[in-house]
Amino acid sequence: MSPTLIGIIGIVIMIAIFLTRMPVAYVMAMVGVVGFSIVISGTGGLNLIPRAVYDVFTSYGLTTIPLFILMGQLAFNSGISKRLYNTGYKFLGSTRGGLAMATVSACSAFGAVCGSSPATAATMATVGLPEMKRYNYADELATGAVASGGGLGMIMPPSVVLIVYGVLTGQSIGALFVAGIFPAILVTVLFIISIYIKCSLAPEQGPPGEKFSWKEKIKSLSDTVETIAVFILVIGGLFAGIFTPTEAAAVGCFGVLTVSLFQRQLTWKGFVKSLYETLNTSCMVMMLIAGATVFGKFLAVTRIPFNIAAWVGGFDLPPPIIMAIIIFIYFIGGCFMDALAFVTLTVPIFFPLVMGLGYDPIWFGIIIVMVTEMGVITPPVGINVYVVFGVARSVIGEVPLESIFKGIFPFLIAVIVGIIILMMFPQIILFLPHLMY
Repeated sequence: MSPTLIGIIGIVIMIAIFLTRMPVAYVMAMVGVVGFSIVISGTGGLNLIPRAVYDVFTSYGLTTIPLFILMGQLAFNSGISKRLYNTGYKFLGSTRGGLAMATVSACSAFGAVCGSSPATAATMATVGLPEMKRYNYADELATGAVASGGGLGMIMPPSVVLIVYGVLTGQSIGALFVAGIFPAILVTVLFIISIYIKCSLAPEQGPPGEKFSWKEKIKSLSDTVETIAVFILVIGGLFAGIFTPTEAAAVGCFGVLTVSLFQRQLTWKGFVKSLYETLNTSCMVMMLIAGATVFGKFLAVTRIPFNIAAWVGGFDLPPPIIMAIIIFIYFIGGCFMDALAFVTLTVPIFFPLVMGLGYDPIWFGIIIVMVTEMGVITPPVGINVYVVFGVARSVIGEVPLESIFKGIFPFLIAVIVGIIILMMFPQIILFLPHLMY
């Protein structure tokens, strides 16, 4: 049996096991070890796991992940997310679909201190769903807005996926962070436009809420001061070259902690919970990277990545068409795998091909994050949908999964439009990184 055939069988088995809801990291590691053992040797396969785990858990570049996750957890447990939502609600709540618009805007702002898509979705679901239920919003729009808005946590820096992409490709994480700012704002605006169109066509989906005076609106801006301050501190320090990404993450944690303690908004229980959730999420991310590393070694010896790259690159087509094929592969794959795991697995395959086509590596990183953002809200995996489904059950009652998946459709179109815009006008992504360097 040829190594390529063994690799194809391994991929099929891996996808089949995914459907049983086993943890993605363990499945990739298990299939990778067994496959590597068959192709190379049993001893080599067994040596893969300790080597991959050691390399991942001792990587200095990956220390940014637990630090940024801790920053997001401290922000959530100190009530920053609620205050962001309150500000968005006072400015947008009185229009049709205004609460959904406020939720999306708050997701984007909270992503600036979180970096995790599921964490952003879970946080804003806890805050936003009860309010939208109180104003008789349709479950379809309410849950769809939260699940899709959570995806903004992947684009708005600091983003865990961008950190992993930077580590895998050797690109500047600081440049990737500043490159994500304008695309995140673009997608936020497109989401708001989608909500406006949907509520114009079906007003019962998002009835208008309470009206506030301009004095109250302006006063509510004070609730966003700490978020803006931390964002400027972290991204501004990176932009100016004062901090490395790891130092920026540490400074961000210290900034959020200091603000929370100064305003007496973080309890001891909340601090301990932040540490626990950070440990839980960080270990999950690290194990994903380790599992993907093991599986990537298996794929490498089967020659499948090189065959795919040669197949796609061998098309006698213009580079934009080849890029469109790669993006389509990422979209389909993102529907079946966790976004972080899929990026970790596939970037080493397609990155050399994309560089050979002459595309900018920073631009490619943002485009990939945009595409995988669709994966967190599309079936059958759609991690954000399942997060919102679980949170909704505890805060507003049972919401059918099909209603949530139906609700994400307008936002899915908005992301596709955003990707097209960024492909047509790459300077939207590259302007800040070029200015920075």
